[in-house]
Amino acid sequence: MTSYFPEHGDHRYGVTHYDLTLSYRVQANRLDGTARLTVSAAEPLNALDLDLGKFRVSGVTVDGGAARYSHGRGKLRVSLPRPLAAGARAGVEVRYSGSPVPVPSPWGGLGWEELTDGALVAGQPIGAPSWFPCNDRPDDKASYRISVTTASPYQVIANGVLVGKRRAGGNTTWIYDQAEPMASYLASVQIGRYQLSDVAGTRLAYPTRLATRVRRDFGRQGEMIELFTDLFGPYPFTGYTVVVADDDLDIPVEAQGMSIFGRNHVDGMRGFERLIAHELAHQWFGNSLTVGCWRDIWLQEGFAAYAEWLWSEASGGPPAGAHAQRWHQRLALLPQDFVLADPGAAMLFDDRVYKRGALTLHALRRALGDEVFFRVLLAWTTERRHGSVTTQEFAGHVQRHTSRPAGPLLSSWLYGKPLPPMDPPPRL
Repeated sequence: MTSYFPEHGDHRYGVTHYDLTLSYRVQANRLDGTARLTVSAAEPLNALDLDLGKFRVSGVTVDGGAARYSHGRGKLRVSLPRPLAAGARAGVEVRYSGSPVPVPSPWGGLGWEELTDGALVAGQPIGAPSWFPCNDRPDDKASYRISVTTASPYQVIANGVLVGKRRAGGNTTWIYDQAEPMASYLASVQIGRYQLSDVAGTRLAYPTRLATRVRRDFGRQGEMIELFTDLFGPYPFTGYTVVVADDDLDIPVEAQGMSIFGRNHVDGMRGFERLIAHELAHQWFGNSLTVGCWRDIWLQEGFAAYAEWLWSEASGGPPAGAHAQRWHQRLALLPQDFVLADPGAAMLFDDRVYKRGALTLHALRRALGDEVFFRVLLAWTTERRHGSVTTQEFAGHVQRHTSRPAGPLLSSWLYGKPLPPMDPPPRL
């Protein structure tokens, strides 16, 4: 199977833990980092290829001893002092510094971005190397410790639980532990002059002047979490943080245990509530259950899009069926020139992928009936919690929950280009 991003990631090894110690100067956009990786060989290795952007690497060690390395074109190649046998582990330390720049992509720069007064990380799908050396593939999930030192007027939010905070001189160091396994693209650091508060079981970080709007717009997140917990199982992580940056963003950004919105997504009238539901749903579909390869992105975006419709249905808005009918009519008028289960890298974030993914789930719901459908979803998120998933695995999972063949329905939606009809609903 050809990778959408063959220049990223290495299947010859995996990383079980990242320990990142970072120092960032906001005004200079200067990042100094030490990354300690615990790697595990999947096959005998003499060298490691890490993904890392345009930094100056000042030294690399393996198990405490100096190692030879070369760095260029987004790859840090580390020669191992001794061959690593399949199944063996090694500790790799990389010291690096420079001005982080986003990774170029068809969707613009990805990863570390300067804000007007701060920084954010938007890593999906290949932005992680913009700020730390990694094995940048979605199925290689690891635990993380992230320490960031920056000027004390700034708040730092990263994945996981804040386990330490200390001030020295004019700087503050923030230390976060992310125990649940996380893909590199979901690792994130947010730096800004934020007010912090807790609303409806969610931690909010936002510009003080937007406090009233933020509290209203995100005021129903507690109800969303209750709904999604009922439908998808317990919330998969220790906490959930929403960051509202004091800049306009094209779209909200997903990270593990965190969502990032722009100030333009806050209007004080809940005008962007569907996006709030979408990003929250990614904690189950995308962060806990992460695609094994990018061709299966509908398992994240289609499910999150359908969660928008489920929230609408539960909160007094139009039912999911009304959303499905409206979007089916819209998609029927658009080019039907892609396969949902393998849309191609250029179509990865096309809205048709999101909405056809949601329609696939609604068609399955109509065919199975609500009782079986939601039992299937709950079992899916429970059985694959904190794991990697594929379309083939989902199809097999569905089939195990019904005695009738689900393959033809799923095949037409997932592997056929023409948009299948919604009526009449087939019953499995």
